[in-house]
Amino acid sequence: MVMRWEAFLEAVQERGEYSSRQEAERAARVVLALLGAHVVGSERAELAARLPETYALVLLNPLQAPEPLSPERFVRATAAWIEGATEETAKWDVSAVLSVVADAAEDELMRRVILQLPPGYDLLFGRPQPV
Repeated sequence: MVMRWEAFLEAVQERGEYSSRQEAERAARVVLALLGAHVVGSERAELAARLPETYALVLLNPLQAPEPLSPERFVRATAAWIEGATEETAKWDVSAVLSVVADAAEDELMRRVILQLPPGYDLLFGRPQPV
């Protein structure tokens, strides 16, 4: 089932404790654009299919990443794309957005997505995996 745009943005705004819809929107666009460079194939298409169209398109037309970023570098890259962000605020942005993405997907899809990513992304999604 596709999550509605309003519901997605409300959840990001609530988890990120953003004072405005615009802040939540900016975080969602940056994080999904970076994530789209790391998730490929059918998993990216399936994940996009669960997101509101606006965000699905961001995920499907990602920023290019020359190599998979570790979770720490992913957070740093997010900070670089969000004006005025620090690594601390970017970690908050990433977790707010990715935990909502994880809620929109079912567990099996999230397991496959997390397997594509470098170790540690499970924590960014708020879905710690057993070792």
